Amino acid sequence: MEPSWRKPAGVIGLLLYLIVYAEVVASFGGELGRLPQPLMLLAYMLFGVAWVLPLRPLFLWMNTGRWTQPAGTRTTKNQPAKRKTRDQ
Repeated sequence: MEPSWRKPAGVIGLLLYLIVYAEVVASFGGELGRLPQPLMLLAYMLFGVAWVLPLRPLFLWMNTGRWTQPAGTRTTKNQPAKRKTRDQ
């Protein structure tokens, strides 16, 4: 099996995204510094987690070559993902 070019391309895309995201968040540094402590903590927690949300399609593409999951493969809390077997 030939190695996929998607993973190195995805890593480069991820690094570029993180650089841009960090610059955007850093540009709000002055405004965030003027907030009351509880709001500042909440803002930093939000910005610290929010960068992950848009990356789900990128990680899916890196692994499968698709930007979205095929219908019928989403998992629920109590139900494992349906996997195709060689017989299907």
